[in-house]
Amino acid sequence: MMRWKALISAALASASLPAVAMAEDGYALWMRYQPQAAIPGEVVRQPVSIVVPNATPTLTRAAEELRRGLSGYAAGPVATAPAVRAGSVMLAVAGDPAVASLHLPTRSLTDEGYLVRSVTIGGAPVTLVTGNSDRGVLYGAFALLRHLGTGGTLAKVDLTSTPKVKLRVLNHWDNLDGSVERGYAGQSIWDWWNLPDLKDPRYTDYARANASIGINGTVLNNVNAKADSLTAPYIAKAAALADIFRPWGIKVYLSARFSAPIEIGGLKTADPLDPQVAAWWKAKADEIYRAIPDFGGFLVKANSEGQPGPRDYHRSHADGANMLAAAVAPHKGIVMWRAFVYADTDPDDRAKQAYTEFKPLDGTFADNVLVQVKNGAIDFQPREPFHPLFGAMPKTPLVMEFQITKEYLGFASHLAYLGPLFQEVLDAPTGVKRGQTVADVVDGSAEGHRLTGMAGVANIGRDRDWTGSPFNQANWYVFGRMAWDPEADADTIAREWAAQTFTPDPAVVDPVVAMMMGSREAVVDYMTPLGLAHLMATGHHYGPGPWVSDLARPEWNPAYYHRADKQGIGFDRTRSGSNAVAQYAPPVAKRFADVGTVPERDLLWFHHVGWDRRMASGRTLWEEMVRHYDAGVGYVAGMRQQWDALRPRIDAERWEKTATLLAIQEREARWWRDASLAYWMSVNGRALPAGVRAPEHDLAWYKAQNFPRAPGHTG
Repeated sequence: MMRWKALISAALASASLPAVAMAEDGYALWMRYQPQAAIPGEVVRQPVSIVVPNATPTLTRAAEELRRGLSGYAAGPVATAPAVRAGSVMLAVAGDPAVASLHLPTRSLTDEGYLVRSVTIGGAPVTLVTGNSDRGVLYGAFALLRHLGTGGTLAKVDLTSTPKVKLRVLNHWDNLDGSVERGYAGQSIWDWWNLPDLKDPRYTDYARANASIGINGTVLNNVNAKADSLTAPYIAKAAALADIFRPWGIKVYLSARFSAPIEIGGLKTADPLDPQVAAWWKAKADEIYRAIPDFGGFLVKANSEGQPGPRDYHRSHADGANMLAAAVAPHKGIVMWRAFVYADTDPDDRAKQAYTEFKPLDGTFADNVLVQVKNGAIDFQPREPFHPLFGAMPKTPLVMEFQITKEYLGFASHLAYLGPLFQEVLDAPTGVKRGQTVADVVDGSAEGHRLTGMAGVANIGRDRDWTGSPFNQANWYVFGRMAWDPEADADTIAREWAAQTFTPDPAVVDPVVAMMMGSREAVVDYMTPLGLAHLMATGHHYGPGPWVSDLARPEWNPAYYHRADKQGIGFDRTRSGSNAVAQYAPPVAKRFADVGTVPERDLLWFHHVGWDRRMASGRTLWEEMVRHYDAGVGYVAGMRQQWDALRPRIDAERWEKTATLLAIQEREARWWRDASLAYWMSVNGRALPAGVRAPEHDLAWYKAQNFPRAPGHTG
């Protein structure tokens, strides 16, 4: 007779969510686990027993999460049981004898996939949550809760999934002083001053949230790293967080400052080919692994925006990455080396620099190195064509880097659901092989890479709702879901999020998803239509600044990117200009290089065209630009109306905050539209089309606006 261990329901009492009365401030994220009986026609579920054979810390947390979640769907408190009985939910790895005897298709799940199925064990019908590891079971438990939270039932449940990407990582741009670079949800959630002693229960809820969407790694500190983060006191602080995250399947990583051997090691050089430097990093890695046995490895920003790197010593990026990789390799660690590089060494086109520096290095990186590439070639713009490195380095695993925080998309105050942006990039054909997409490169299927990754720059802060607004939570959520499956659908994920965050009621989900799915395109329209980019004011990146042209380096100026003059507008990246288009595979390059075949959404990214050019609509380019600006503002106004109509169906606190932010967004969208049109008219000398509203102020007024203390300011 198999012996079953009862789940100790109080094991994680400290991780419990706030009381329901507190939950509507957004703290509970998409894990509200509210009873669905409030929906007309919904059947009230009966209490469910949870059993866990051979409990581990991870399985215990999975069971506790189910206990918490199922209590929201059942009529009464959830009981635990020492043995399987009819109606139980059982959590067990595939190797457990009772599960193995069922001969379920678990082999293909690898080490993180899950299977949730109605089965019979010991003559009793139960819901089985299984996987080849306890992490797989954990993800299966969250999948079951997601299924229930979106209107599903326990009856005849059949769920299975395996992650397509191995490393699914948040990059925190959190500084050791508590600030967050480009963060708009308050200070860092890491209380570095009081760690490792004070372990905020919020750290556990952070881990729960990440595990619920399949994120399995966290880079704790800013890529603009301080060497102090590698000293013994900070290693101990990181170890305390690692201890909290470990049962939730999350590894910690650290951003490493390349010059640390000089700054904290007493060496006179950080040359990666210097044996003393290599020995210092090996000793440092050994020290970290003694404190954090499952430490993930290093993330490195080098030779970019003033950060030190191997090129300071006339070495390559591969030289630097491989030296660090050798230090962590004995511990099975990895190095994520960022390809975000730009300097005044390539003055003709900043967009070309990453490809120029990294493409020749393909095949020279160590096996435990991944090159981390931003989704576009410049810098997290509202829209960019996919980065030409995707498909251009077949011998090197490439990590996709998305920005979840909205540095260039209206900060935390603008509603901009990023799922369509992510999907647009991941679905893009590389042109390298027939049918190959960027997603195929990222998940390794294009070239058979097993070490794969996707990284997201986190939008998390100390604000009570974590991300500065309820709808910003959706961007954290969709990143995790698309990191798990880069071919997932942004609309489907938006529906999941809305159902769990508010209610599965279609009367709420349908209008909320409609708002979300067009919101990013609206931001593109009122900020950077038709392929324009980097028109934001400098330093803080808040508000429009297309007129800025007097900064020290050309590529710091918005005017560098739009090249507007009396004749036309846009950056010529064809053979007659910078020829950046040649960095793409021939079929894609041919399409982008031809002004007749390039998608209109990318037109001004690749071409400098006349203001009178006829567009597909029959309008001139100038008329089409004006229409886009107006469409963006109009969409935000429409979102406000949709949200107003939902007031009776949304809790007061989250409704009011969102309504206020939408009002801010509409005001700022009008500002963007008016300031941009005033500037373009000053350049092209053209009047607005008949019937179009004129800007509220003259250009001088817009140029005079100044925001020295805007969030995220770096100047």
